[in-house]
Amino acid sequence: MQHFSYLSLEEKQNLFFQEPITFSKDTAKAQLAYALGATLYTPGTKRTIADDIVRKKHKGITSIVLCLEDSISDEEVKFAEQNIVIQMQLLTHMIDVNKFLPSDIPLLFIRLREPKQMHSLIHELGNAVHCISGFVFPKFTLANGMSYIDELRHINEQYSLSLYGMPILESPEIIYKETRIDTLLAIKEILDSYRDFILNVRIGATDFSGLFGIRRNKDTTIYDISIIRDCISDIINIFSRSAGEYVISGPVWEYFGNTQRVLKPQLRQTPFRESFGNAGLTMREDMLHRYEDGLIHEVLLDQANGLIGKTVIHPSHIKLVQALHVVTLEDYLDAKAIFEAARTYNGVMKSNYSNKMNEVKPHYNWAHKTLLKSNIYGVLHEQQTFIDLLTEKSKQNVHVPHFK
Repeated sequence: MQHFSYLSLEEKQNLFFQEPITFSKDTAKAQLAYALGATLYTPGTKRTIADDIVRKKHKGITSIVLCLEDSISDEEVKFAEQNIVIQMQLLTHMIDVNKFLPSDIPLLFIRLREPKQMHSLIHELGNAVHCISGFVFPKFTLANGMSYIDELRHINEQYSLSLYGMPILESPEIIYKETRIDTLLAIKEILDSYRDFILNVRIGATDFSGLFGIRRNKDTTIYDISIIRDCISDIINIFSRSAGEYVISGPVWEYFGNTQRVLKPQLRQTPFRESFGNAGLTMREDMLHRYEDGLIHEVLLDQANGLIGKTVIHPSHIKLVQALHVVTLEDYLDAKAIFEAARTYNGVMKSNYSNKMNEVKPHYNWAHKTLLKSNIYGVLHEQQTFIDLLTEKSKQNVHVPHFK
């Protein structure tokens, strides 16, 4: 897999100072944890999963969760389990007859309802197990957490696999203030017991909101909901410390339709006009009709708080979320300078752009994470922005700046 693989060679050269690397489920975990990007949730009952993957129906997709939990009814669970097995076997067959390349398989995860499903699914999948990258553990708590971890460990050892787990923090014990910190610390201890196979930590903001009868509207980011914002802050505090850090993914953005707008749009016209003229303004209007300005705002807040990637429930969000994760040339050059200087110097130095001071000690962890992110999503040329990645017609004759 490679982010933005649908772009032509010429388009990549025009857009990227440094192109994204290729990756697979076998990529080192420290790098792979940054690679999920926009993770599309799809019901396990969908009968076209394999066909959609082979046809590359959703352009830009690099990670998919096949859901056996909240997206299907209780009566559909058995069918959904059987369907996922069939879809993975179909995918394996397409690979065996050379109609699809293993390197083109997105990172596939199965969202479970209970730990014991793992063993039965692995047994039924047979050789098709090599199509999946791991499992998602919903409503991960002290009560069920170790059961999930023990079952995953047992499967990996018994079948000589390297499947990952991704817990979702979304239970009452986590959002309720009186139990939150103790619960988060205890969950981290559980995850630490099998750290090498925990790919990232996910946040179930929809479940959290439901406990209070709250549902944010299209004009509101999850960070505007104070009780959810406070909980996310504590999750970051516990799981994102540089010592023993886990990559944390941004919560789902729920909207993709258009209704009457209450607040002013949050997208400036100028960047769109400068990139594509009148066509850029049309692009902006289309995004506003889909309320994607709210999504953009939320992704930027995710990143400001150190979150990487995002759960999405509509294919139209994939390109946008991926584009917003590409590293700017300014950030890349700062990160590279800090990371390289740390070997011999730990003081303060002026940035390449002469607009800020880079402090090696406090900025080192940021620099390391930025470089990992730049490997996966690439680095844009100075003149390019995320807007240029939303169309396959990029600017021509890009001037590449040179820095000493």
